Amino acid sequence: MARLSRSSAPRLLYALCSSSPASPSTSTAASLLAGAFHLRHFSAGNLARANAAADKEPWWKESMERLRNIGISAHIDSGKTTLTERVLYYTGRIHEIHEVRGRDGVGAKMDSMDLEREKGITIQSAATYCTWKDYKINIIDTPGHVDFTIEVERALRVLDGAILVLCSVGGVQSQSITVDRQMRRYEVPRLAFINKLDRMGADPWKVLNQARSKLRHHSAAMQVPIGLEDDFKGLVDLVQLKAYYFHGSNGEKVVAEEVPADMEALVAEKRRELIESVSEVDDKLAEAFLGDETISAADLKEAVRRATIAQKFIPVFMGSAFKNKGVQPLLDGVINYLPCPIEVCNYALDQTKNEEKVELRGSPDGPLVALAFKLEEGRFGQLTYLRIYEGVIRKGDFIINVNTGKKIKVPRLVRMHSNEMEDIQEAHAGQIVAVFGVDCASGDTFTDGSVRYTMTSMNVPEPVMSLAVQPVSKDSGGQFSKALNRFQREDPTFRVGLDPESGQTIISGMGELHLDIYVERIKREYKVDASVGKPRVNFRETVTQHADFDYLHKKQTGGQGQYGRVIGYIEPLPAGSPTKFEFENILVGQAIPSSFIPAIEKGFKEAANSGALIGHPVENLRVVLTDGAAHAVDSSELAFKLASIYAFRQCYAASRPVILEPVMLVELKVPTEFQGAVAGDINKRKGVIVGNDQEGDDSVITAHVPLNNMFGYSTALRSMTQGKGEFTMEYKEHSPVSHDVQMQLINSYKGNKAAE
Repeated sequence: MARLSRSSAPRLLYALCSSSPASPSTSTAASLLAGAFHLRHFSAGNLARANAAADKEPWWKESMERLRNIGISAHIDSGKTTLTERVLYYTGRIHEIHEVRGRDGVGAKMDSMDLEREKGITIQSAATYCTWKDYKINIIDTPGHVDFTIEVERALRVLDGAILVLCSVGGVQSQSITVDRQMRRYEVPRLAFINKLDRMGADPWKVLNQARSKLRHHSAAMQVPIGLEDDFKGLVDLVQLKAYYFHGSNGEKVVAEEVPADMEALVAEKRRELIESVSEVDDKLAEAFLGDETISAADLKEAVRRATIAQKFIPVFMGSAFKNKGVQPLLDGVINYLPCPIEVCNYALDQTKNEEKVELRGSPDGPLVALAFKLEEGRFGQLTYLRIYEGVIRKGDFIINVNTGKKIKVPRLVRMHSNEMEDIQEAHAGQIVAVFGVDCASGDTFTDGSVRYTMTSMNVPEPVMSLAVQPVSKDSGGQFSKALNRFQREDPTFRVGLDPESGQTIISGMGELHLDIYVERIKREYKVDASVGKPRVNFRETVTQHADFDYLHKKQTGGQGQYGRVIGYIEPLPAGSPTKFEFENILVGQAIPSSFIPAIEKGFKEAANSGALIGHPVENLRVVLTDGAAHAVDSSELAFKLASIYAFRQCYAASRPVILEPVMLVELKVPTEFQGAVAGDINKRKGVIVGNDQEGDDSVITAHVPLNNMFGYSTALRSMTQGKGEFTMEYKEHSPVSHDVQMQLINSYKGNKAAE
């Protein structure tokens, strides 16, 4: 008995327990062994673990290798939701196909909100999962509009791979570039899918070249289309050298045939191009290629997988989701070329070791580490989407929110299929699940308490536009604030504040559409009619030169007085500074007791919240305290805080302050005949044109335009271009306004104050 090794023991125990019929000696041996190893019960999972331990393979390895977490992202109207709908149909998750615009009154599965179905756009990213050829795939369908960019950010933050959908007619558009930049930021390996090959003017080779030039993709086609536009019949797979046709009412029957004779030369050329592209980034394939060896389909497949996971290569697939062609080969591509959770490096920060980077192995054996990446208010309370990076989470477990230190019980664990839920008992690393009744914020990390790790947070862009909103009837105030609180928790780019002067509620977000959607949702989901003020731009103020302050705050009105003197200077922060406000204390000696320094900093921070020019926050400001004076009896925190506020106001005018306004990067696509009128209009709006490209019959104009001059632009553009022009805009930076605009803003601010 003593010679029995630990790894062989569980197997022997299982053999003894399962021998039939059980003899007395067998059961004795089994009970002895069970006692010796304290093995009270042996579930199938434990058995798998035991067998795997004997074979030196972790028990979870196979299930992890058969798991993919992918996102589908693209420019507006490239066909993301349509593609997801087809994927769900072919994998058997849904049994009939519905279109995005919902003409049949149903709408696409992943667009579950009424607003999404009416407008035919995706507003919230939706999660689902499906099974394809024994592989489990978790999918997140993300919005295309730049206003909902946070939805793409948070999806890409937790995914292992992605599909970048490009339109074969529109090509690489402005939002494709933004999405690609986000994928690079989170180092997500990706496939490209050129969609809409059935449309007039479809040209996949033009799009492939655009991806190489505009997105700097090292990519090559994995397929060649058989026919284009109305003649689009199927695809030739360059790896397997087979032609695939899609038969059946919904393209569900995939028929493999030989490559058409008239396409052999083109297919040979494109396959060679694919092998050359992959050889440039994969040494193993390069050796075979340079040695003129015959490259088999298996060798090529492995090389493409290695290069894709290393993010050195992007395989390009083709098809038409709407016409049900090319979706199944794309699913095969997801399985063949995108990584499983253990092939991706994820890092956490160890809070006990001064935020030291720790690599997570992604195994279910380790301590639990999960990231809450999205919140939603459901019928049953807050629904929190979790990506599990390590360990196992079970229903009824206690987990700890590292960011708040709270211990929480998991009351309900579900898998999401758009807006439907499926209860599960446990989930392990690599999976995306949702939990109910867990109070947390977006970006919080959960562990089982054995480690204090936090995941790095996602990039949250600053809001650029504000609206004043208030409920029409006084009675609905409670529901109104409930709605705003909920939306603020769910969406980090949506902010709510109070205008100190007018007392109005101000909501801020990423653009007109973003805020319109939220006002509409308040009306529909909370039955509150809200009146909306004129959109307001989030101006900022800043100082441009050094200015000294020396202020004595002294008040004597019977009883204890107030006394505080602060001396120092303010100056602009250097360009590219990571912070927007800096306070430095270079006081020598004890002129001001150190206990009052935080109050002084607080006073300056408060004063900087509203500048004297137009009452907007002051940014890029450095305050340096050099000297001061205190009174043994009369000095207090309040006295020094007030002294700081008055000191700031006193020296602010001397620092030559300027107003900063948000400038947007605007991309327009207009027919060439309207180019002159559109360019003239941009100049009128004080925009600067920085690029002008020709794309077929269209002109693509890139410009930097102040946001203040972009209100109602969509209507103006439509009337200038007979409804044929389109534009997208995203925040670029805050930059100083011209002198005449500054005077205009100051005068209207003073006028409003006088009127009040």
